[in-house]
Parts: sequence; C-alpha cells; structure tokens
Amino acid sequence: MSTVLLSNINSPEDLRRLSPDQLHQVAKDLREFIIDIVSTKEGHLGASLGVVELTIALHYSFDTPNDLLVWDVGHQAYGHKILTGRREVFETNRKLNGISGFPKREESIYDTFGVGHSSTSISAALGMAISSQLKGDFHKQHIAVIGDASIASGMAFEGLNHAGVTNANLLVILNDNAIGIDPSVGALKTYLTKAKIGQKPSQDNIIEALNFHYEGPIDGHDLPKLLKAFENLKNIKGPKLLHVITKKGKGLKQAEDDQVKYHAPGKFDKTTGEVLPKNNEHLPAKFQDVFGLTLLELAKKNDSIVGITPAMPTGSSLKYMMEAFPDRAFDVGIAEQHAVALAAGMATQGHKVFCAIYSTFLQRAYDQVIHDVAIQNLPVVFCIDRAGLVGNDGATHHGVFDLAYLRCIPNLIIAAPADAIELRQLLYTASLGLDHPIAIRYPRGRGEILDWKVDFKPLQVGKGRKLQGGKDLAVLSLGSIANNVSKSIETIGSKPARLNHEGEFSIAHFDLRFLKPLDHELLKEIFKTFDQIITIEDGVVKGGFGDAILEYAQTCNYKGKIHKLGIPDQFIEHGDTNELHELAGISTKKIKEKILFILNQS
Repeated sequence: MSTVLLSNINSPEDLRRLSPDQLHQVAKDLREFIIDIVSTKEGHLGASLGVVELTIALHYSFDTPNDLLVWDVGHQAYGHKILTGRREVFETNRKLNGISGFPKREESIYDTFGVGHSSTSISAALGMAISSQLKGDFHKQHIAVIGDASIASGMAFEGLNHAGVTNANLLVILNDNAIGIDPSVGALKTYLTKAKIGQKPSQDNIIEALNFHYEGPIDGHDLPKLLKAFENLKNIKGPKLLHVITKKGKGLKQAEDDQVKYHAPGKFDKTTGEVLPKNNEHLPAKFQDVFGLTLLELAKKNDSIVGITPAMPTGSSLKYMMEAFPDRAFDVGIAEQHAVALAAGMATQGHKVFCAIYSTFLQRAYDQVIHDVAIQNLPVVFCIDRAGLVGNDGATHHGVFDLAYLRCIPNLIIAAPADAIELRQLLYTASLGLDHPIAIRYPRGRGEILDWKVDFKPLQVGKGRKLQGGKDLAVLSLGSIANNVSKSIETIGSKPARLNHEGEFSIAHFDLRFLKPLDHELLKEIFKTFDQIITIEDGVVKGGFGDAILEYAQTCNYKGKIHKLGIPDQFIEHGDTNELHELAGISTKKIKEKILFILNQS
C-alpha cells in the first residue's frame, strides 16, 4: 500500500502545504488506508469511501479547526479522522478504549460536534454561526455536511427554515448519493434526482425558496471543481447550499455495486473486495430476523397488519414484509416522529400497526409516543430493536433508556422477551388485538434458540414465569439478559464458593416478561419466600425495571433486601458487547460474583 503522502499528514495544516495537483494522490492513499483498516477491523465503509475527495477539499479549502466543520451522523467521517491526527490510532476505531466510530468533541478539536444520529448538523452549525455573529466574528466559516437521506428529516428542515431568515455565515453541503443505510425514499429524493440530470427549474428550487444561495449539483469526486466551488462560496454572505453528487463505496467495486451490504460489511478481502464468509448455518437467528419473519407470517394470515420503519428496513428486517407486501409495509425515511404519528393515524382506522424502530431512535419520537399514541390509547405495536448495549457504535446507539423513559407513560404495555420464542409469541399476542399500545423490546444480535419457529400461542399480558426454583436467593430478570443470569447460576451450581447447610446454594430465577403491568401475583409469592432479591436489566438502573420492583415491594411492606443490577448512571462507550456487559456489571461473571457476595454476606 502506497501511502507516502498520507503518512506525512498529521493535521490539515500538513495537507494545506501540498499543491492541488498532489491531492489526487492523497485521495488514493486515503481510500486505500480506509479499505486496509476496515477490511480487518470492521466498521462503516461505504459512506467514508464516498466522501474521500470531499473530505480532502474541505480541510484543504477551509481553515479547520478555526473554521467549524460539522458532519451529520458521522458514518462518513473516517477520512476526516485520519487527516486530523488520528491516523496512527485509527486501527483502534470502535474498539474498547480506542477512538470512536463517530465525531466526538472530547476526542479532537476538529470534531466540533458529537454526532451519532442523523439530521442534527444544520441546526448545530447554525447555532455555531449565530454564536460567531454575537461575538463579532464575521469571518469564521461554519460548514454542515449532510446526506440526502438525512436532509429529508424534519429536524433538518427545521434548521433550514430558521437559517433562511438569518444572515448567518452557514454553508450546507448536501452530499447526495441517493442512499443512507438503505436507499433514500420520498418526494425529496425524486426532486434531487431531477436536479442531478439537469431538470432543476430555477423557479421552484426548494433551497432557493428558503432564502439560501444554491449552487450545484457538481461532481463530488472532482477535486478541482470542489476547490473552486469552496473558494467562491467563501465570499458569499448568508446561508448557502452546495449540492454535490457522490457515489457511496467509491473506489471499491463491490461497495459501489452493493451499497447496502457494504455500509458496514464486516471483514472482507481488501484485494478482491469480497466479504469473508461467516458460518451462520447452525447459529441461532438474529432477533431482528425473528421479528421480520414472524411479522411476515402473521401478515399473510391477517390483511389488517401493516409495518412501518423509519429508514431501517434492512436493519429491522421489515424488508421481508416490504418485499412480500409492498403496499402494507412502509419505509418513511429518517423520520421517527412521522413514523409514530403515521402509525397512530392508521391505528385509528382499524389497522394493526407494527412500528419497528431502534431503541435509541425511538427517543426522537417520545412526544408522539405520549401524545399521539398513549393519550389516545391506540393499540400501536412498537417493536423496539437494538435494546440494551449494542457494542461498537457506542453511547449514541446503546438502547439503554427505553425501559425508564417508557415506564412512566400511562396506557402503555411494556414487554421484553427473554428469547426468540417469547418474541415470536409476543408478536402473535399483539396481532390478536390489545386494548392498549405495547412496546416489545429486544436486543441486537442472535439469541440462544435454534428452533424458534414453534406454533403460535398467546401470552397472558402481565404474567411472568419461573425459570428455576430455589430458596436462598431470587434473581428477577427482564429481557434477554436472562441468558447471562442462567449461565451464572449454572456455574455457581457446579462450583459453589461456599456451601449452605444442605451442601449447595439454591438460587431461583424468574423471567418477569413484562415491566408494565408487573406480575403482582408472582411478585407477592417471591416476597414471601425470599429475603434476598437481585433485579437485573440491560437498561439504565435509574428508573427502570429494578426501581419498578422496589416501588411495588414498598407497597407490599417487603422487609428483605433488593439489589439492583443494570447500566450504571453514566454513558457507556464503545466496545464489544461482552466487554461492555463486564464493565456494566451484568456479564455472566459479574452476576455470579454479585450472587455469591450477597449469599456469603447473608
């Protein structure tokens, strides 16, 4: 790999010492470097390959970090990180104690705004631009780089709407590649497509109608054109937008041809580009596929079932229903608020709506969950994917707050299946029709059960189950963290640290299934039997499952001790999920240690 020029670039100042003619070689070096690292270390590939030239041109033309550059989402910021002093540590990207996969303010002065979710860049950069005006600094540049999928979000339009009535020195760069993680959708996509092929009527330019100076579209891989455009735009006052056309995955044929797969392909051969095969033949199914395939099965039997997802048809596996019933399954783009309100509207007309949203993205539709769904008691089914600690994407993507922020909402049923079969049966139960909305949360990744396609059987709402009997201590778990609990109890049974008078510890394990309503009958029996109780959840320990048990225990005048395990009151960074479970104290090992400590103390 020839990276002679790149190896001498430790900051944008080094980049700006080169001649414009040398930037083509820098682009080649940078693309090779990204491919070389990501092929073995994994990460987000296609988006960063698509903006190599744009990244170089931005840091070459603008005086970063004095000029402020904000990336939207951050999937495309690998080149930015490499050019801003993190080349030598880039192989630690997304690893425990390594650099983040997204821009992060505490990591670098060049990361002006922390991002992980989409559509925040325009508002953030506008805020910076207005602040500069208030300070009397009228020469500082403020640049927001946003994709065509992200700019369709409501928040992005809110930012554009405000910026258009200011004279802020804001440059929005629309990186138009017709895809986010999945292909872009909606009327704006059609408009941008027309603009690409020269059908842009000057009379109805959406951007100009919002009082922006508009330029483009231009080729986002043409360095001379980019440099010229940036030099011109520096001298134009007020808000402006440059429309650039790029190709996601540029420079790696397979990534260009299959942009969905190569968004984050895992390990691949850097020479051929082929993704290295994974032997998934005898592995349990991913929870998202259990959801997607079960929903398809239910939809075939029930014409009233519809599916909605905000820009995650592949990630949520709603794609199966979209392929089979394109008129009954909807990708609404990066628009979580719209997705939830749309679901509410359809529910008023008798449809059984399954709204599939990642836990961390549902946070952006909290108002709609309360006002549009729960207040009206509409039986929308929220299928909350990526619940709990999700691993290498880090703090912006961990789905650890949902139990706490949903528990306080009246009318809302909250369920968390321990395994794939429970998920299947909960989906079936919801399809039969409930009197309230329900949130069903499940984790990223695979379960433990191979044969999950069992016959459908409805579950009683608000009823838990005993997984294992015992009398020394009771462990109450909610959701898939039950698997860690079961393994820890097994290891204690085989190698106890200390024996009771009968020769071994006797530990009971209960899967509550529902956070709301709680199984009061089961809990009363547990309170009568056990003096020591541990609650375990893969959500924040403040306000979640453990607190719900404590609150009910107090009403029952329970005299024993309840110990809460869950995500501590801090943001958890990126790393392998098993490593993060260990750090949070909810790994098999840490649960075992906690159980033995309590039993030995008591």
